[in-house]
Amino acid sequence: MEIRKVTERTEKMEIAAKILQQLPDWFGIPEATANYVKQCAVLDFWVARDEEKPVGFIALKRHFPAAAELTVLGILPEYHRQGLGRQLLAAVENHCRREGICFLQVKTLDPLKENACYDKTRSFYLAMGFTPLETFPTLWDAANPCLQMIKVLDQTKPAAERER
Repeated sequence: MEIRKVTERTEKMEIAAKILQQLPDWFGIPEATANYVKQCAVLDFWVARDEEKPVGFIALKRHFPAAAELTVLGILPEYHRQGLGRQLLAAVENHCRREGICFLQVKTLDPLKENACYDKTRSFYLAMGFTPLETFPTLWDAANPCLQMIKVLDQTKPAAERER
């Protein structure tokens, strides 16, 4: 599996659209999915490829010099639970450390709204070192409460060690 950064806007949007349409349990609101695809054009973006086939991606938005947000992560269902999310997140974290980003956040569905798929999503982020920070009951809308999670990136490791 190869992970690489993509910079071409159209390619990022095409990859995001293809993968997100395969994930209706997570991205089942057409307007929201279209918005994610549109955002990907201008975000830092990494793709995972199996041979030449895009099978996953992650997009990052920088909010401040020391803070960024994982805006969207999508992996084709047949590639779930194979370590691909870890690999994509590691690529983003390495980028963040090189850029001096100390705080990485992600927003996901809060457990106030029962959803087995998002239970798995939150478990993934918890296993990756994210900590729940705050619930925003109406950020998206009242039917979809938002949970903000944060990870503090270790800035004390030597640069060579951070690259691994």
